[in-house]
Amino acid sequence: MIYRIRGALLAKLDGRVVIEAGGIGYEISVPDNCEVYGCREGEEVMVYTAMIVKEDDVSLCGFSDRASLSLFRKLLTVGGVGAKAAMSVLSAMPLPELKKAIVFGDAVMLTRANGIGKKSAERIILELKDKVELYAEPGAAAGARLSSEVGAAAADDPRAEAAEALIGLGYSRAEAFSAVAGVPEDGLGVEAYIKQALKRV
Repeated sequence: MIYRIRGALLAKLDGRVVIEAGGIGYEISVPDNCEVYGCREGEEVMVYTAMIVKEDDVSLCGFSDRASLSLFRKLLTVGGVGAKAAMSVLSAMPLPELKKAIVFGDAVMLTRANGIGKKSAERIILELKDKVELYAEPGAAAGARLSSEVGAAAADDPRAEAAEALIGLGYSRAEAFSAVAGVPEDGLGVEAYIKQALKRV
């Protein structure tokens, strides 16, 4: 199992990149919105990978972060969703938006992905809505904390903790705090604030 590959970006192709590591050029399928597409050829890059083994083919799929890799693996557990369909889903929208679509049951949003019809979208929602986390697991957002003040505030303030979780999901600090501040209800728990804030970003 190849967990990740770090090396020089040799080429950017349609839906694929070539990364040279240890003298070997690895051709890797990546989502259309993968951050590696924003890198220059020759630049050092790193992707987390999943190896797909079929009777007549062995291929690698790559992702710029572990959260995307995790959701890709979850998508593969859905009946009728193979690697190509899963990559299409991940290419259709940013990861936070995709997670929201699954958890809130937005089948129409999922059908934006090429090759995903209404039935497939509904199956993804049915099988994954209870397995997809809208926010980072405890401690996962620690690396995204922008200051010690934010971390300290989150310890006593559900709104601040919810904002930190959104930052861990990939939203900017401004987006996260603005969305949480826009929730009119007071006295909610962290998860409730997150769900309400996600409707505003």
